[in-house]
Amino acid sequence: MIVQDLGLMAYAEAYALQEQRVREIASGVSPETLLLVEHPPVYTLGRSGHMDNLLDSSIEVVSINRGGDITYHAPGQLVGYPLLNLGHRGKDLRHYLRFLEEVLILAAADVGVVGRRCQGKTGVWTDQGKLASIGAGARRWVTMHGFALNVSLDLSGFSRINPCGIVGCPMVSLASLTGRMISVKTVKERVVYHFESLLEAWLPEQQGVNA
Repeated sequence: MIVQDLGLMAYAEAYALQEQRVREIASGVSPETLLLVEHPPVYTLGRSGHMDNLLDSSIEVVSINRGGDITYHAPGQLVGYPLLNLGHRGKDLRHYLRFLEEVLILAAADVGVVGRRCQGKTGVWTDQGKLASIGAGARRWVTMHGFALNVSLDLSGFSRINPCGIVGCPMVSLASLTGRMISVKTVKERVVYHFESLLEAWLPEQQGVNA
């Protein structure tokens, strides 16, 4: 697996790159990849999304084929797009989502924030509100989309939506919870560390399995 840091990139450009890599991975010509990126302000609307959850239309909205409802991306938020071949890793999308939650919970703990799962919901939560959103899809068992971890972004963008379709859902960031500035670079390093450390334990690659 390789890790590629895209820096700040428009959502549409990153999405096109995802689609290209997914095709290549499914065809066996590219290795599994973790794309890391920050996006300019944009709302993304998943398959189960409703425009009623958009309370302000002044920011670009992109409809996409991931699970989940509406969420917000902006600089200061670490977005990860793991492109993994689940056809060789158990074909269990729910278990894959739990893996992503575990990676983010451990990365948050590294900067002093206690994150947790919320029964019946996907993502990472704290006692003060939601810290990370997760939404995934797969083509030929190759995953796309992924996670958005709030590090130090301006949270006001979430006030214009019902995040993930949940009315009155408070959103928090690592910076707002700790009261100090935390860099995306620092958190990125911890996410990559835990992702690589846990991948084979949670989603062991099965040799000789046809996708």
